[in-house]
Amino acid sequence: MLALVLFFIFAALCVGGAINLLVQKHPINSALSLIVVMGSLALIYLLLGAEFVAAVQVIVYAGAVMVLFVFVIMLLNAGEEVRLPHESRVATMLGVPALIIGLGITAAVVSHLTGLDRIAIGGPTVMNGSDVFGNPQAVGHLLFRNYLLPFEVTSILILIAIMGAVVLARREE
Repeated sequence: MLALVLFFIFAALCVGGAINLLVQKHPINSALSLIVVMGSLALIYLLLGAEFVAAVQVIVYAGAVMVLFVFVIMLLNAGEEVRLPHESRVATMLGVPALIIGLGITAAVVSHLTGLDRIAIGGPTVMNGSDVFGNPQAVGHLLFRNYLLPFEVTSILILIAIMGAVVLARREE
């Protein structure tokens, strides 16, 4: 029961941080909100019994990646976002249906993964998450055998983004 209450507290903190990330006008405040999201996700991973994934979440994402984001924001000297007095109608007309479709797809996937769509047939299947989820050997095996190409492509994309930020921030002399 306590785990469920903590889950809802950390989930609300995560959603609140994500909303704050989108609402903030200053990029540094958005980056700090993203750190809140990453930290609350790590706490949710701890509740699931995935200590390794929680530690990786804190060290890699909330630590290294966020330092990189803040470094790029400082390097670009990004100021406060300027908002126009009249919002774009096209963004509203396309954004609201896209949000509804995205929420519908997310609800369908979550209900399928949790087994809520199979309750009437034979009841949900229960899996021990600590055996599969968060085992360092299993994560390493998946990451460096099955998903090696996406892992390397992601690292190359991050390197290209850093080089692009340096080129954009370079001052002409």
